[in-house]
Amino acid sequence: MKTLHFYWLALSAFFGLFGLLMLWQTVLAPSTRFPIGLLLLLNITPLLIPMRGMLNGDKNSCSWMAYISLFYLIHGLVECYANTDERWLAALEVFFSLQLFFGAAFYVRALGRHA
Repeated sequence: MKTLHFYWLALSAFFGLFGLLMLWQTVLAPSTRFPIGLLLLLNITPLLIPMRGMLNGDKNSCSWMAYISLFYLIHGLVECYANTDERWLAALEVFFSLQLFFGAAFYVRALGRHA
C-alpha cells in the first residue's frame, strides 16, 4: 500500500474515535455519576494533544498518536468486559483505536523507508 493510504486510514480512525467519544459521553450514554465536562476533558484531551501534527502528516505526531491510541484500546476492552449495556460502543472504540494504531504505525514505518 502507498504511504498516503495508511495516513488516510489513521486519519479516518482518528475522526471516528473522536466523534464516537464525543457522542458516547454526551448523547448516547451520558454518565449520571460524573460531570459530562470532566469526562470529556479526560477522554478527549489526549487525542487533541498531537492532533495538529497528525493533520499535517508529521511523523512524530503520528507515532505519538499510535501510542495514545493504545490507551483507548485498553479503555474499550475494559468497558466491553465490565459494561454490558454499552458493549457495542466499547467495541467501536476498540475497532477505531486498533485502526488508528495500525494506520499511524504503518504510516510512520512507510515514511521511514522513503526518507
